Amino acid sequence: MKTRSNFLWLAILTMMVRLLITAGTAQAQTQETQASRLDQRVLATVFSGQERLHYSVSWSGGVKIGDIFLEILPDKARNDGYLISAKVSDYGPFKLIYPVDDTFHCLVSGPLKLPHRYEVVQREGFSGKETRRMTWYDQRLKYVRYQKNDETPERFELEGTVYNEFASFIITRALAFKENEEIVVPTFADKKRHEVRVALLAKEQKATIFGDKETLKVQPKMQFKGLYDKDGDTVLWITDDTCRVPVEINSRIVVGSLV
Repeated sequence: MKTRSNFLWLAILTMMVRLLITAGTAQAQTQETQASRLDQRVLATVFSGQERLHYSVSWSGGVKIGDIFLEILPDKARNDGYLISAKVSDYGPFKLIYPVDDTFHCLVSGPLKLPHRYEVVQREGFSGKETRRMTWYDQRLKYVRYQKNDETPERFELEGTVYNEFASFIITRALAFKENEEIVVPTFADKKRHEVRVALLAKEQKATIFGDKETLKVQPKMQFKGLYDKDGDTVLWITDDTCRVPVEINSRIVVGSLV
């Protein structure tokens, strides 16, 4: 049963670009995502408060294993804030083997849409056992607090600002890409701050549910642990327009690949 749960988490991590990464070469200077590296027209469209996306997760052979429903809504408590909300569930025979019903809520704000609160609620197995994870980000004082259920909270000091898996996935769409140039998206994952480098590989025409579309082929450059192969195996395609809709994400794993 644990293996099935890990497979669905693998799908979640792939779709949201939360890829457990190992430290690369040490940087002489802490790098941040700069406002100048964001396409402000795209950022305004993505955070218009009207976006709702549905992703079907499947093995590359076409076997569907789950669904992800993602939406971005205005945060009623803050004028410059937004709620990134996602719901993940398994599908078909996998639901009979090990039911999964997980929800994710990430609050972001400011010109860079940095996270300040993140809540994950996992309900898995036939008993519906619930696991709750809370993360708070202080981007000004540069630290993160993390708590699982009623356990004692942990505190992690940071060298700079950070995104998390959901916020980094969204902000990647708004990057002002240039060919042969990498943009750093600092991401807090695996209890560490990682300076993830994102690169535009090419512009390609791709068949989508919207018809044939010009897309940007984008790759986060990192190294993976666990079921993932080494770096260079995850690629996402986003429409080359102001909506920057992710139309496909492909990631290789030891047992195949996920789409």
